[in-house]
Amino acid sequence: MLDARRRDCLRDMGITLWVRREAPARDSVSVSQEDPPPVVADAVLPEKSLLVESTFTASAAAPVSAMDPVPLAPVVDPAGLDWDDLVTAAVGCRACSLCETRTRTVFGVGDRNARLMIIGEAPGAEEDRQGEPFVGRAGQLLDRMLEAIGLSRDQVYIANILKCRPPGNRDPRAEEVLACRGWLDRQIALVQPEVILSVGGVAAKNLLETDEAVGRLRRRVHHYRETPLCVTYHPAYLLRRPEEKAKAWIDLQMMWRELQGDVS
Repeated sequence: MLDARRRDCLRDMGITLWVRREAPARDSVSVSQEDPPPVVADAVLPEKSLLVESTFTASAAAPVSAMDPVPLAPVVDPAGLDWDDLVTAAVGCRACSLCETRTRTVFGVGDRNARLMIIGEAPGAEEDRQGEPFVGRAGQLLDRMLEAIGLSRDQVYIANILKCRPPGNRDPRAEEVLACRGWLDRQIALVQPEVILSVGGVAAKNLLETDEAVGRLRRRVHHYRETPLCVTYHPAYLLRRPEEKAKAWIDLQMMWRELQGDVS
């Protein structure tokens, strides 16, 4: 059976909760008016694979029978959206279950024409409260890292792999990343950065589609589609392991040379 919260959520999305009628036994007598009402059956929800495959794929409308799975959200294709429409659509996104636990959608912040785009993994508790990426202690360290190479926060564009915080700050799940990929791809297409800086293992592994650790991916220039991409440690990791900051500084210098077109 569905709990009250999920039942209310389904009702708000316009999903009908079907009633199962119990057939009377052959030797039963007529039911009195005081008998309990029939049991409400659980709503039929789609498999995760169906949600993932349909999230950013336009499809023709077709009749839906009572036995068909009900989509979690209407299909939205971010590919042709401008900034304003993209933000509006992302804020109202219900393509995965993270919409049920978020406080605010954390879309992105910064210069929409920036030469450098920074991509992290997912919002934390403070980001979820404020609706802006990298605003806690890790964000303060990121600001200092940018200042070290002569950039300020408002000169870059900052986004995350996920736009909603996973409960308990757990790692993003594959279906959540895929459900969010269209938003990030459109952000990259609109910003058109000259270089992407991927911070942390989750971002690097998803952007580069690899299982390699950050330690093996850093100090090399990769590409996301055709955009040069550099990898470094996440500021939150550097707060736990300050002895690794020297390596992050090497990564930032390499990224800066790439941004200046210096391939020496």
